[in-house]
Amino acid sequence: MNLRPARLGPSELARVGGAGLRVRPLRSVLSALGIAIGIAAMVAVVGVSASSRADLERQIAALGTDLLTVSPGHSLFGEQASLPAEAIPMIQVLGGTASVSATGLLPETKVYRNDHIPKAESGGITVVAARPGLAATVGAHIAEGADLNAASERYPTVVLGARAADRLGVGPVGADQQVELGHQLFTVVGVLAPAPLAPELDTSALVGWPVATTLLGFDGHPTTVYVKARPGQVEATQRLLARAANPAAPNEVDVSRPSDALAAQQAADATLNALLLGLGAVALLIGGIGVANTMVISVLERRGEIGLRRALGATRGDVRNQFLVEALLLSAAGGLGGLLLGAGATIAYAASRGWPAVVPPWAMLAAAGTTLLIGAAAGLYPAARAARLTPTEALSAA
Repeated sequence: MNLRPARLGPSELARVGGAGLRVRPLRSVLSALGIAIGIAAMVAVVGVSASSRADLERQIAALGTDLLTVSPGHSLFGEQASLPAEAIPMIQVLGGTASVSATGLLPETKVYRNDHIPKAESGGITVVAARPGLAATVGAHIAEGADLNAASERYPTVVLGARAADRLGVGPVGADQQVELGHQLFTVVGVLAPAPLAPELDTSALVGWPVATTLLGFDGHPTTVYVKARPGQVEATQRLLARAANPAAPNEVDVSRPSDALAAQQAADATLNALLLGLGAVALLIGGIGVANTMVISVLERRGEIGLRRALGATRGDVRNQFLVEALLLSAAGGLGGLLLGAGATIAYAASRGWPAVVPPWAMLAAAGTTLLIGAAAGLYPAARAARLTPTEALSAA
């Protein structure tokens, strides 16, 4: 005759564990909330970071990673160098270049909305001479009006960067939209859209190279040369640019790749994300402590139930598994709520920024695994403590 007590199956354990949580719903909800906050923080941080990275990759893919910039560096004595006036045609003869354009800074020229603006209030807008095709070379486009061309660059016309137009309060472009540059009126013929790979253009007023020379005292030396390399020839072109721009002193030329700066910015964001993930882990730890606290109190309050179950034949394993399942269910409920909350926060934030919403599957799997691990760790001690109680001890303490 088999007198071994029947063991509870998985379905019975789940029902018993769920019943234990339903006895004190408010305490269970608050404990699960701690887990949910930690999981939501971790999922949201990873999701927002992944969405930002996806948007950055989309922008770079649309703009291209083939843009190079050439600018003057420093001499051997630490003095600021300058690019030769012939730098642009010398770069254009390189076989690996698809298009070349340039800007020349006019540091003494300020731009004002009209002649009634105090001279000290230039709005931080820089005036630069620009070669035709600048917007196409840097991957930008004209948001309104027209770009400088071979005809307009010889006349007092100006194209404003996106932020420059906002600061000057320029409305729809046209013959009646004029700004003052170097005590002369220039007609606004166009406004640039934001240029991610050349953000310095956003706060610039662009005038034609010839008119800058004749009216604004421009010396013809470029400040920045923008080079769009042919596909597959970026590295080779980058190696040749310094010598092509200034054959006499290539060491005085700086060559950079704006997309690398964007990648560096993403690396800085990754550092911040690591900090936020750390905060999420702390919140998750606090939630786990809350679950453990709830389970310990549950064991103390339910000694009578434990003693009665032991007296009716429940084994130590049944009691241990019951409380362990309760802890796992409590953590799972918090984890599921955290996953939904974190994914929702990611989608909402990405939508507000116009990013593609990305929640990596590995992050959701890691969050689920972490939730179960926290639940098991938090419920292990209370479950073991409940299992150690003998029927006599449990009933006498009840």
